[in-house]
Amino acid sequence: MNAERWIHICVDIQRMFSEETPWQAGWMATISDQVVEVASRVPDRTVFTRFVPPHTPAEMPGMWRPYYEKWPMMTAARLDPGLVDLIPPLQRLVPPARVLDKRTFSPWLSGKLESVLAHQDVGTVVVTGGETDVCVLATALGAIDLGYRVILLKDAVCSSLDQTHNAALDLLGNRFSVQVEITTTEQWLSQVRI
Repeated sequence: MNAERWIHICVDIQRMFSEETPWQAGWMATISDQVVEVASRVPDRTVFTRFVPPHTPAEMPGMWRPYYEKWPMMTAARLDPGLVDLIPPLQRLVPPARVLDKRTFSPWLSGKLESVLAHQDVGTVVVTGGETDVCVLATALGAIDLGYRVILLKDAVCSSLDQTHNAALDLLGNRFSVQVEITTTEQWLSQVRI
């Protein structure tokens, strides 16, 4: 693992979170310019994750079943399939950017993301996306557990709730200060060699 080698993980900047759905994250519109800026500068170093709901709740194990029973309108059987797509400015970056679909909050469970990073000898992940207190948190914690250095761009992550967004940033910045650096998009872009 080479700490100098990095990749940008853009978490779930999808239409179903940016448009009017029960899962809309209102702040996504505010951060999308920063996310697009980072991804546009480094599309060949960007992995977009997409949260892909099951067709029905019965397809999911354990507590995921009642989760989707609570949100039946967000299952693939009822959701417009286009809403799973990335927002249009990010769609244009694929390829060279890559897309990793996932069924859970964490992108690490399938092993595909870790395999991509190991193949490229990546030691640092730069994280943007949504939601800070759910999928971004799961992405960061998984990266920490796997030994990666995490750089979180605080003006390029969002949540639908300010209180838990701020709490997640505090948690990552304070409890995980050895493994996580929290900075702004502008600060990071001014320091990184692309």
